[in-house]
Amino acid sequence: MRLAWLALGIAAGISPAVTPLTGDRHILVVTASGGDYVAACGGTLAKYTREGYRVFVAQFGNEDKVSLGSAHARARLANRAETKDAAKALGISDLVFFDHKSGELGYTSSTEMRHQLFGLIRYIRPRILFIPDPYVHYQDDRDLHWVGKMAEDAWGYSGGAMFANDLERYGLPPYGAPEVFYYAVNRPYRPGEGGDGRASFAAVDIGATLEQKLVAVELLKSRNRYYAATVRPRIAGWQGLQEDLHIAQLARAFYTQLAETIGRKHGFRFGEEFNHVGEAADPVPPYALERAVKRP
Repeated sequence: MRLAWLALGIAAGISPAVTPLTGDRHILVVTASGGDYVAACGGTLAKYTREGYRVFVAQFGNEDKVSLGSAHARARLANRAETKDAAKALGISDLVFFDHKSGELGYTSSTEMRHQLFGLIRYIRPRILFIPDPYVHYQDDRDLHWVGKMAEDAWGYSGGAMFANDLERYGLPPYGAPEVFYYAVNRPYRPGEGGDGRASFAAVDIGATLEQKLVAVELLKSRNRYYAATVRPRIAGWQGLQEDLHIAQLARAFYTQLAETIGRKHGFRFGEEFNHVGEAADPVPPYALERAVKRP
């Protein structure tokens, strides 16, 4: 509830006086929609929550267009409920929704979104940020690019005393997260892409948490139906329980194969991969960077 009031105040420009959270086992995930981070790093985040980390999610898109024929308001409500269920399956209960129009984040003020993210970074004081990688090639969903670019800027500037001075008056002094993981959604990285020139390529073995990730993916029913109808149109005509059952099987098969494909690149059975910037140090579990290599 405290996070919700903080987000509302930042959005309105009238943030109340607050005290930043304490502790060094916080992770903040920045995402355009509820399914992006689940697909790209759900297994890794489940691993962190098992280690006792508290994971927060900042979602900037309202997902009012991810539906098959539903009105925007109904689609938004359905996706919101399913997003919360999927997060819970990963051990995540702290979510903040900024409700900017999905599919139109390129037209939303990046200054406004960045200011909102400044507030969360300074309040949560995360040890690690997970953000969409804005540098990947051939990305159809431009929301991912704009949110990733904005989040990278916020990460870079949130520790500077010259930025967002109003937040300091509210009790949120500058803070910069020591590490950031860039993630790519729905595919492995291609050679030479991703990162910002300083990144190391990091792989995570998610064999122990793959099932947890797949359960979270299956709970995103509206998103999966939309994917099935647009990528596999023949599935769109199925009805009732059979439709949902087969669409869930499709989603499970896709993300299992994706994890296998990434894992094979790094010597795991199932894996996720990231571009990582920052120095890994305790209390970050060593598995997060156990196969890190410097990118060319």
